[in-house]
Amino acid sequence: MSAGRREWLGLAVLALPTVLLSLDMSVLHLAVPHLAADLRPSSTQLLWIIDIYGFMIAGFLVTMGTLGDRIGRRKLLMAGSAAFGLASVAAAFSTSPEMLIAARAVLGVAGATLMPSTLALISNMFPDPKERSAAIAVWMSCFMGGMVAGPVAGGFLLEHFRWGSVFLLGVPVMILLLTTAPKLLPEYRDPAAGRLDLASVALSLGAILPVIYALKEIAKNGLSLFELFVLAAGLAIGAVFVRRQQRLEHPLLDLGLFRVRAFSAAVAIMLVGAVTMGGVFMLVSQYLQMVAGLNTVDAGLLLVPQALAVVVGSMIAPRLARRYRPEFVLGFGMLVAAGGIVLFTLAGGTGGVPFVVLGMAIASFGMGPQGVLCTEMVVGSVSPRRAGAASAMSETSAEFGIAMGIAVFGSVATAVYRGGIVVPAGVPAPAAAQATDSIAGAIEASATLPGRVGEQLLAAARDAFSSGLHTVAGIGAAVVVVFAVVGMVALRRSTAPEPAAEPELVAQ
Repeated sequence: MSAGRREWLGLAVLALPTVLLSLDMSVLHLAVPHLAADLRPSSTQLLWIIDIYGFMIAGFLVTMGTLGDRIGRRKLLMAGSAAFGLASVAAAFSTSPEMLIAARAVLGVAGATLMPSTLALISNMFPDPKERSAAIAVWMSCFMGGMVAGPVAGGFLLEHFRWGSVFLLGVPVMILLLTTAPKLLPEYRDPAAGRLDLASVALSLGAILPVIYALKEIAKNGLSLFELFVLAAGLAIGAVFVRRQQRLEHPLLDLGLFRVRAFSAAVAIMLVGAVTMGGVFMLVSQYLQMVAGLNTVDAGLLLVPQALAVVVGSMIAPRLARRYRPEFVLGFGMLVAAGGIVLFTLAGGTGGVPFVVLGMAIASFGMGPQGVLCTEMVVGSVSPRRAGAASAMSETSAEFGIAMGIAVFGSVATAVYRGGIVVPAGVPAPAAAQATDSIAGAIEASATLPGRVGEQLLAAARDAFSSGLHTVAGIGAAVVVVFAVVGMVALRRSTAPEPAAEPELVAQ
């Protein structure tokens, strides 16, 4: 059955939260210096201001995806949108670090309702696979469009208004969504979903939050016994969570989804893509600022070609998949992405910005089809009544992948940096120790040294960081190539989708 005018107008409504989430992610780092000068948070408080949003999104995705299946996807989307708008106002007018942290935590919980709800509704509104692929491509392109607009809009607002103005970007978007959603979006829920198991909710949070926290801390500070203990605790709670889901008649997470080969293969490919791109692009961002010496706004503007490339790759993917087998389009795109990542190995301590910008654009273009086609495979391989849970799993795999990529590839780059930096003669021992720890420490130490010695130390740090980027890029490209081949084979042999039992239509 083909989608009608209402469904395509509804897609425009569903695009609003994706734009908002990407705007919120891309403008915060621009606002950090301004809010830090105003609120004067401690270093720990500043880290929580930045990180708590991502922690809450990752922790609540599974719960919110399943909750939408139970109470209604449109209802959850609207409730989450209202909460997001109110929390945005609270964040904008925060008068203390504690108030801003609390507001950001609520923003994260509300944000966790948006992506699985919108994706699940798309799967319900567009039952035709070709139209669904096109709709998902538009949905993902809007997300990347927000990433493009974020630095520009955020830079303008911060130049003319208080730092809190960047959080108010979401308020008119949410008002528009709340006024149009009842007219353009149908309501779907699973009539056989059962009651929400609160113990499973607690266990899922107890598993996801410690693992994400440990991975982020390992990326920042390296391995330590405390981080390893937190990681082990999260994994142990995760094992208890899995056992409970296997015993429940109505589990929070239906592990039977992973018995659908297309679903499990697509989620695995998305996870690997997020690991690679999250880790490599984190280092690229640091390269632009710490090696090339660009400020945050200029570095953000150089990410615009990357975001536009993702949009182009995402939009052409459905058309290519209609002419060629989807797994071949996916695999070829990943090979193109690997070629772009290889370009990072040409970026040295000086003059490497063109290679980085071009490499990011090529890699993002190649990964565009992966996002669209794997997402389509995830939601298209299960019945519509389980679309919320499936959507949440795809989003959770991306969150985990990014955190793992930053931790693993960040640790590799740090090890290469520390083993490769050559401290020039004449640098005092305290400054040498600071420079050996990280490139950020080297930049700070070089500012305290006499002219030529400071320049030599900074040049050595930039070369060592570039070596770390080269190593990570080589590993990342190899991983992408391997999974391009594995993905093509696994998806070619995947089983057909399970029968699509119609969900209950609660309201028109």
